[in-house]
Amino acid sequence: MTDLSLTILPETTNDAQAIERLLERTFGPGRFVLSAYRLREDIDHTLSLSFTARIGTLLVGSVRQLPICIGDTPALLLGPLTVEPPFRSRGIATALMQRAVTEAKNAGHKLIVLVGDEPYYGRFQFKAIPKGRATMPGPVDHNRLLVLELTEGAFDGVSGRVRPDWAAKANAGA
Repeated sequence: MTDLSLTILPETTNDAQAIERLLERTFGPGRFVLSAYRLREDIDHTLSLSFTARIGTLLVGSVRQLPICIGDTPALLLGPLTVEPPFRSRGIATALMQRAVTEAKNAGHKLIVLVGDEPYYGRFQFKAIPKGRATMPGPVDHNRLLVLELTEGAFDGVSGRVRPDWAAKANAGA
């Protein structure tokens, strides 16, 4: 980042409308048919693990994480990650990713899953999930289903259907 004062903050409920407008601009209405959005329809993201990027008071980026399970194994689903087009290629997405991953690890999470391009997310140590190890609700390009182990070996032996983690959400609200 050059000559821009970037602030990464936990998302608040007051950010919801601005983030929705950002997602509409960057992903369009077609985003709702994606497999990851089917999970997002069923359970809300975790505010303390979701972040906004601001330059001054202008919201220029967002990343969200929500509690899921792969089979019976708790994990997080990261996404969407987005940055306003005029502010791309300035390190904002990287700053959002680093904060999201760091905070997830600090909170004791062991796995993060996302649907994205391995050449991009590989720099954050995400790796492709072997085909058949995890099943998303709806069609997904299995080459784009990625996982990050926050603890070494956390994905060993993990497999199953990806679904919302209702227990984690209930505990977070208690």
